[in-house]
Amino acid sequence: MSVQRGHVLVVRNRFYQEFDFERLSGALPPEGDFRSPFQVDRDRVLHTTAFRRLQNKTQVFWSGEYDFYRTRLTHSLEVAQIGRSICGWLLASTDDFSPENTIDADLVEAVCLSHDLGHPPFGHAGERSLNHFMAPYGGFEGNAQTLRLLTERIFSQRRTGMDPSRAFVDGILKYKSGWGELKEVEGKEPANHFIYDEQSEYTEWTLGGRVFPGELEAGKVRDSFKSVECQVMDWADDTAYSLNDLADSVRAGFLNEESIRRWAEKRGLESGPDSPLGDLIRAISRGRIDSFVGHRIGLYVKAAKVQETENFLSGESNRYRFRIVVDQTTQAESEIFKRLAFEVVFLSTQLKQLEHKGSMMLRRLWELFLLRYVDQQPVDGQFFQLLPPEQVEEIESVETAGERARLVCDFLAGMTDGYAVRMYQRLFSPGFGSIGDIVG
Repeated sequence: MSVQRGHVLVVRNRFYQEFDFERLSGALPPEGDFRSPFQVDRDRVLHTTAFRRLQNKTQVFWSGEYDFYRTRLTHSLEVAQIGRSICGWLLASTDDFSPENTIDADLVEAVCLSHDLGHPPFGHAGERSLNHFMAPYGGFEGNAQTLRLLTERIFSQRRTGMDPSRAFVDGILKYKSGWGELKEVEGKEPANHFIYDEQSEYTEWTLGGRVFPGELEAGKVRDSFKSVECQVMDWADDTAYSLNDLADSVRAGFLNEESIRRWAEKRGLESGPDSPLGDLIRAISRGRIDSFVGHRIGLYVKAAKVQETENFLSGESNRYRFRIVVDQTTQAESEIFKRLAFEVVFLSTQLKQLEHKGSMMLRRLWELFLLRYVDQQPVDGQFFQLLPPEQVEEIESVETAGERARLVCDFLAGMTDGYAVRMYQRLFSPGFGSIGDIVG
């Protein structure tokens, strides 16, 4: 079914209902808007400073070191393109799908563009450091921080979030277990894959007020319960991570024919002709790594299909009536490439030394702000004004140390790599800094 709005013909997608469109405030789509609710979600994200800051946040290699390495921004754009392509492929290849009844590509694009919004400076090392610092206050997690930004921090001057739709929030919820739940289950503070305890209201809202059935216990079992759009984003993210990051690693000199063969031999993996690693080696030897990646992305897109499933939400929303199934051979190949990048590149001494430096800078900044703003103690006997006035005003307006710590963590997590380095130098390097520096 379609409807005419002025000169614009809008196709109504029966895949989604009011339950999916409803916003956090309870609002439903206004009459006469030429955009769909999910296009509004996407547009609101695109015009935020949080999204623009991704251009100077680390993906694999420190942002700004060379112009051609991927950053969190280019990675997010690539994930969004792959996500839209998967939607197009599923529409073309699924018998029951049609333009009036299909997974919404605009919604998937919004989810993909947003999936890394909450990541801090210096990549996953920065994420681990902030989680360590925030252990007494409920931890830090990049995906939980994304949820916090969308629901509480960005777009609105009143710090009330962007009033996202239910389907959009659900699409970025890769993890649905609380920090406290996992701590109780695991017997220790969780390292990752959690939401903040105070965010349980958002998971309850995405479920329409329902509670998780007993079989969906906290942890990996519950995390496997994702909307179909979240699953599309997840596979698009895996595709970009396992392929595009390989190309950067080749250009940086970490991956070459010799290092790949040596790694494959050590791990007992095939690297000869007609094997995934053999294909990668041949592409490197011919100087065709970009063609290799582009061709593989197309194969990975077409490796996805949908299957109907039943669960406690499948009767409420088509987003839970279907699940994404990826061809096992393609999935196994992706895992090999991810493992190769992790063990040869991410664990290399070169990257670990830089990660240590980034962690050290974050630690020094955290310790200073913890003393001054969380514990509300003087620094060297003086109450220095170290943060921009708007941050200080908000921090001083809350009552508990936990709330103050979360706001300080927001400030650190929102920094780009470059901003974190400059602030560190300004506060701790005697030869750096000017009264004219931009510090807001």
